[in-house]
Amino acid sequence: MKVVQFTNLGNIDHSVHFQEDRHSHFYPHLHCHNEIQITWIISGEGILFLDNTMQYFKSGDMFVMGANQPHFFKSEPSCFDTNNSNKIHSLNIYFNPNGFLSNLINFPEMLGIKNFMESTIFGMQASGENAAKLGQTFLKVGNASAGFRLAYFIELLQVMANFKHWQYLSAQSFAANITDSEDVRMNQIFRYTTENFTENISLEQIASIACLTTQSFCRYFKKHTGKTYIHFLNEVRVNEACKTLAKNNFDSIGTVAYKCGFNSVMSFNRVFKTFTKKTPKDFIRSYHYNN
Repeated sequence: MKVVQFTNLGNIDHSVHFQEDRHSHFYPHLHCHNEIQITWIISGEGILFLDNTMQYFKSGDMFVMGANQPHFFKSEPSCFDTNNSNKIHSLNIYFNPNGFLSNLINFPEMLGIKNFMESTIFGMQASGENAAKLGQTFLKVGNASAGFRLAYFIELLQVMANFKHWQYLSAQSFAANITDSEDVRMNQIFRYTTENFTENISLEQIASIACLTTQSFCRYFKKHTGKTYIHFLNEVRVNEACKTLAKNNFDSIGTVAYKCGFNSVMSFNRVFKTFTKKTPKDFIRSYHYNN
């Protein structure tokens, strides 16, 4: 399962490439490209894997992925059902900071935008309020052509650079540290984990998926993600539990715990609070009070 360094062919004759995606699910493989990517989720939900982190996403969210930053949007499992009629819909802007735009961003008036572009190496998410504000300008970029598209794009970047409350998704960028062969291995680890997290995955099992001894795997995973595999596995499980609890479509907290791969409610409550700083009951009350 080779991970290819993507090239956006639309950028050959344009400095800004706009792409609209309507499919049954998002592209399911870890990948990267030379372009910075701005993605606005119109419809769809799942988990964004980016560098060493994961982030639940839903309709209305807006993300910025840095150049050469490994990432993929993992759709809900129901999206892969052949009988599923729901489609994902996203709008995407790609631009290479070292391409045609490199001279433009060195103008003194572009300092704020330049600083913003440099900060994208950590991956960013706009707040719900800011994502809504950016929507109109985002659509201007998509609907315009030639010089007008570039003008609206600069306007979009200036607005984004002025926002103070971006959520940074990764503590550090791993983009320069992952080789092609490591891309393949990490992709296999991510895919196996996200498809089997409800099961009791042992370190021996996941190490065999990565074609490593257990001890070597533990060192490898910690080196490339900054966390242990058990921490990552629990993170996947807690993210899934949060989605289920937020939808308020479950029989009991115990049912959620077992469906997300925990072998006891006590263990689930402890791990859940470690990640969210709330008990499952507090999370439910807080989520529905704020929404």
